[in-house]
Amino acid sequence: MPLGTLDRTPPPFFRQGPSALSKLIFFAALALFLMVADVRFQLLEPLRATVAVGLLPVQRAIAVPLEMWAGGSGYLQGLASAQAEAEAARRELAAQAERTARTDTLARENGDLRALLELRSAVSARTTAAEIMYTAADPFSRKVFIDRGLNNGVVAGSPVINENGVLGQVTRVFPLSAEVTLMADRDFAISVLNLRTLQRSVAFGGSRSTGQVGMEIRFMSANADVQAGDVLQTSGLDGVYPPGLAVATVKQVERRAEGGFARVTLTPAAQSDGLRHVLVLEPLGLQLPPMPVEAVASQPKPEPDWQLSTPKREASTP
Repeated sequence: MPLGTLDRTPPPFFRQGPSALSKLIFFAALALFLMVADVRFQLLEPLRATVAVGLLPVQRAIAVPLEMWAGGSGYLQGLASAQAEAEAARRELAAQAERTARTDTLARENGDLRALLELRSAVSARTTAAEIMYTAADPFSRKVFIDRGLNNGVVAGSPVINENGVLGQVTRVFPLSAEVTLMADRDFAISVLNLRTLQRSVAFGGSRSTGQVGMEIRFMSANADVQAGDVLQTSGLDGVYPPGLAVATVKQVERRAEGGFARVTLTPAAQSDGLRHVLVLEPLGLQLPPMPVEAVASQPKPEPDWQLSTPKREASTP
């Protein structure tokens, strides 16, 4: 057979079609076209949504074992946590029941003793709930304004407390609002009682020696029995605060050999930062019975100013 008549084309099984370079150029151009069309005309959005809907059951089926594992572990952890909380709640309930029984016993004994000694029952303070509106503009003071005033029965001198203890005292009253001076203010003072030693003293706001925000006891004798950690409460003898309200805890006691006084810094029991709701108490002096007329009449009257300013003449000797 002549050489020119031979068929040199590969059999159909080994046909490769277009060359690899042609395929690369074609698919690169197609990919570029699809990207531009998708960005400009959103042509592939329906196709993408259809594929997502079709793959959703597969995704859910694949995620079922993971969800079952996470749910089972979470259930077991929640069950253990619930059991621990229930056990803690039972212990706390038992402790509260014991404290309640002890409190009832003490209250009964207190009532019996008061009846035996014919003493008057303790005064229960009337309260008014209030909300803090804003802080005073003076940067050198620690004062806030509440949304209760004269129209709500708030009077000047009313103690202001929260669930942790004493916060301050009402210093100015308006018809619909009132100004409250906080314990951290440098002009604040309150009579306190040390529960450990039953020693009375006066706690002042601020710290004149360091200028820091806090409280301190001034003019405390250097050999006084006061220690860090002592709890201070209201004494109830100032006629303003009911007795037994938490005021502060002794933070540090500095005794100097060269001075006659100790420097006692306090940590207030109630913090005013982030506070929103407070409770305004009626001053204790307004709830006490009036002083008898005989006692008022027997009190010494102050001398007039002209008598205090006039020097007394000494008797001349003959």
